[in-house]
Amino acid sequence: MLTGELVLLKTSHKGKLREFIVKVCDDRMHTDFGVVDLSELVEKMPGDIVVSHKGQEFTIQRPKMPDFFRHAKRTGAPMMPKDIGMIIAYTGINKNDTVLDAGTGSGILAMYLGSIAKRVVTYEIREEFLEVARKNVESAGLNNVELRCGDIVEEVGKLDEKFDVITLDSQNTKDVIAHVKDVLYPGGFLATYSPFFEQTKEIRDAMEAEQFYDVMTIECTEREISFSSRGTRPSTSKVGHTGFITIARA
Repeated sequence: MLTGELVLLKTSHKGKLREFIVKVCDDRMHTDFGVVDLSELVEKMPGDIVVSHKGQEFTIQRPKMPDFFRHAKRTGAPMMPKDIGMIIAYTGINKNDTVLDAGTGSGILAMYLGSIAKRVVTYEIREEFLEVARKNVESAGLNNVELRCGDIVEEVGKLDEKFDVITLDSQNTKDVIAHVKDVLYPGGFLATYSPFFEQTKEIRDAMEAEQFYDVMTIECTEREISFSSRGTRPSTSKVGHTGFITIARA
């Protein structure tokens, strides 16, 4: 492993998995299971074992974005992976794209986008939310995500750059749509997230007024399957609805 690289250390205690995301460095990680000398990771590879001073074994892995999603600090309900997946799939975001994101929140969507896109610029109106998002982005080792504090309704008119994809997750999304084409490349995608029918209808009306095309609104429901000695059935512990995704093209 390289110095400065992020790694996931995984161990098991009383049948439960415990995970720690750390950076390869000269520091030590203090846990309930003992102290791990992180400098030892330099000589290791994914799949190798590192042992604490108490003899607890940790398996080394390279963390993926779902790992960062689980470990990220929250400022509210983040966009879920199922919804993020639809945005990525239907906009075709790739390594050549520059993305404008608004409604950063905890930074979860910006982090997923940053792991794929060339560059992400994300706006959050609340400074305390932005600070949490900044720490999450830094913890994920992403240097291509630029976090800005500001109201996207006011800031979008000041932008002098264009983007390949724009993602909006805010209460004022409908007020931004009139300015989107000024900062979105022709043929670029706009993706919005909205939890309520009423907000979604306002977004659709705003898109129609601005003559976006290939507009569609979709909902993704997810059911985990529960396996037990009694039988197999859909889990009853998950919330079905999170929000509506509206995709449009300029």
